[in-house]
Order: sequence, then C-alpha cells, then structure tokens
Amino acid sequence: MRSALFSAENLEKESAQPGMRLQNSKMLKIELNGEAMARVGSMVAYQGQVQFQALGSGGLGKFIKQRLTGEGVPLMKLSGQGDVFLAELAKDVHIIDLEPGDALSINGSSVLAFDSSLSYDIKMVGGAGMASSSGLFNCVFTGHGRIAITTNGTPVVLNVDAPTYVDPQAAVCWSANLQTGYHRAEQLGLGTLLGRSTGEAFTMSFAGQGFVVVQPSEQPPVMGSGTQQQQQGGLLGGLLS
Repeated sequence: MRSALFSAENLEKESAQPGMRLQNSKMLKIELNGEAMARVGSMVAYQGQVQFQALGSGGLGKFIKQRLTGEGVPLMKLSGQGDVFLAELAKDVHIIDLEPGDALSINGSSVLAFDSSLSYDIKMVGGAGMASSSGLFNCVFTGHGRIAITTNGTPVVLNVDAPTYVDPQAAVCWSANLQTGYHRAEQLGLGTLLGRSTGEAFTMSFAGQGFVVVQPSEQPPVMGSGTQQQQQGGLLGGLLS
C-alpha cells in the first residue's frame, strides 16, 4: 500500500527517553513511565498499559479555592507504561521546560498536560477580572518539569521591557512575577454614549521584567455546556486536586 500519508513526517516519532515531546505541531506524545497529568478528554490514542484516573476537587484544605474556581473533574492522571497522544481541537501545542525558581502563570483553558513533578496553585489575576471573565483565575506552575500548552494559532512572545497591553482572551501565559492590571484602551466620548465601540474597551496590562505569550485569537475557548467562566473554573478546580 502506498500513499503520501505514510511519509516519514506522519509516522510515530520514537525516542529512547521517556517524557513528553511533540509528535507534530498539533499533537503531544507522552512516553509514559510512571505518572503525568492531562486535560480530560484530550487523549486521542494510546499504546501499552496505561490507566486513566479522573481527579476530584481536592481535600478540605483547598475547599475555599475549589468553591471560588468552580466544580467539575477536568483533569486526569495518566499512569503506567506506554505511549499517550494528546490534542485539543487541532490547536498548536507547545512544550515549556520549567527550571527550579521559575514560575509561570497560565490561562487554565490553555493547559494540556504537565509532569507530575510540577507544583501548581490557583491565583486570581490582579485587576484582570474587571476587564473580562477570561483569565479571572490562572494556574501558577513552579518546580522542575515540562508543561504542554495550547494556542489558537501561532503565538508571539512579547518581552515586557515597556508597558505592555494584551486582550485578556489572547493572553495565554506570562512570567508569574509580572504585575497585572487592567487598562481602558477605548476613549470615552460622544461616540461611546451613542453606542459606538472599537471592541477594545479593556486590555490586560503587564509591568515588570518578563514575557507574555499572545495567541492570534480573541475567541473564547469552545465549551460543551455552561458558561465559559464556569467551565474554565472547572479546570482550575481540578488543578486543586
């Protein structure tokens, strides 16, 4: 049987080292030898002896945060030995290596998978909640390990060496040490009173030293049911497990 479909670029990529790597720009491969965490529903194929366990909302010590960030079981633990392939709506997948001392704040809807060696917490984004429900709560990851994120299109990485402003729905992740807030981009005037709008009423502001990853899309993530904030809160609630 012959076809361009069977070209080398489409064949499974093998490695002698366990861990996560890109199968292609839209798909993540985890060569599992132990445990990893992934977004519920993101598995598209697997080989070997792999178990999938849905995670709950956490213990009593995290009850308050769980109530703030919503309910649901959006994360699953992968355990065993084998190859697991993950993807989400054909979005672009990117792998970030965190070193000790690093801290990364990520919009919950962009988290695809991460090593179980990483630590994470849920924090309210300062000022951003007043501008948009998107990014009201973010996942802050620390430790040593890899995390895979998704973007809707090819992103740009902005170096925050000057005051920086980003649409809240386009901001994917940023250095956790940056100061965030909100900024009114649209000028008030007679046109505003008459109902005219640029569509850019508020943006997130970033200050300090670090970077911001911006995707070329301002569309909220596609959800199956419920509001965007409730569903995103569900993901963050699962991260509290």
